[in-house]
Amino acid sequence: MADPQITLNEWLDRWLDTKADDLEETTIYNYRITLDRVRGKLGHIRLQELTEEDVEEWMHWALRYGRLRGGKSGTSLGVTSVEMSLARLKDALNRAVARRVLAVNVAQYVTIPRKARKEERKKKQEVKPWNVQEVQMFINGVKAERLYAPLLLSLMGLRPAEVCGLRWEDVDLDDATITIANTRTMMGNRYVVEKDTKSMAGERELPLPGPVLMALRTFKTLQVKERLVLGEAYSDSGYVVVHETGEAFTIKQLRRRAYRLMEVLGLRRVRLYDARASCLTFLANNGVPDHILARWAGHTNVKTTKKWYVKPDVEDLREAATTWDGLHGEVNGRA
Repeated sequence: MADPQITLNEWLDRWLDTKADDLEETTIYNYRITLDRVRGKLGHIRLQELTEEDVEEWMHWALRYGRLRGGKSGTSLGVTSVEMSLARLKDALNRAVARRVLAVNVAQYVTIPRKARKEERKKKQEVKPWNVQEVQMFINGVKAERLYAPLLLSLMGLRPAEVCGLRWEDVDLDDATITIANTRTMMGNRYVVEKDTKSMAGERELPLPGPVLMALRTFKTLQVKERLVLGEAYSDSGYVVVHETGEAFTIKQLRRRAYRLMEVLGLRRVRLYDARASCLTFLANNGVPDHILARWAGHTNVKTTKKWYVKPDVEDLREAATTWDGLHGEVNGRA
């Protein structure tokens, strides 16, 4: 029999402990951060006394004042963030129902109001990934940079954590292939976490385009010279993306370096992760078959790839405008 005095906070602690056996460390960390937004307002309430009205009041409060980090505390929290917190709360309460701690999930039918979604869409300015011209400007501008090879890996569609997790043992310069099997990510931009790929599909072997192969060969030769200069002081970490001392880059450090280069080159600042979208959009626009596109991206199916990463801009649509001319009825310049 469950303790009738158990609070929501205590139940969330128990639920997270059980989830820890099935989820990666970084995922559990994100769950905790997401639920922290709920705990302050609702955590003290006894689980069996929590009501749908309590959850609705929290939701409306969070949309106006719920920000705890990543900006000014006490300001509005984005719809997506509130929705993520609601989703985790619903999961935890569903478990309580399954364990017969609760009769019903009082959060089950609480949803973000359509009005709040529409207002956020009006205010939010989506940062578009680079187009082909911007990608080429960046590539030409960083050719002399020490990290030219790692930046090209980002531009061929690897996730930042995959770039930072790549080891020289994963690179076959003779066969011109790389194996994506290891990642280095961060929790809260503070702690480095090394783990396997995001999913089974994420573990994949990719052929290296000619320019990337040449850049990696040059980068490896440079690291040999740096090792000779430092001698025993050199840290032979085995990673591809390392400092002059051999110490591995974190995704935070790689991101900062990329932002600095964008600023120097006068390019729009986009997330390093968005280079992935630029690559996959270009491949899709140039006829790469769906099953190859999904495999390149490390996705189980192409629906994920196309939904989140294939983002054609107006120039990509130009060919469709030309095709429409046929519908208009012009043939060889005659109407």
